[in-house]
Amino acid sequence: MVRKLGYMPSRQTGSHIRLTTLPEGQHHITIPNHDPLKAGTLNAILNDIAQHFKISKQELIERIF
Repeated sequence: MVRKLGYMPSRQTGSHIRLTTLPEGQHHITIPNHDPLKAGTLNAILNDIAQHFKISKQELIERIF
């Protein structure tokens, strides 16, 4: 889903994957490779990405889903 924003895996340590994007400046997020993600974890990831791209979380959700 975040590949639409240019995020690509840059490394993995155990069950955590680090994704990096270059559009709008370099940005990294680390996500747990768990199924399912906890709601609070997903919310924090979406907030971080939205803040990086300087858009609302709602706009981010519309772009990636």
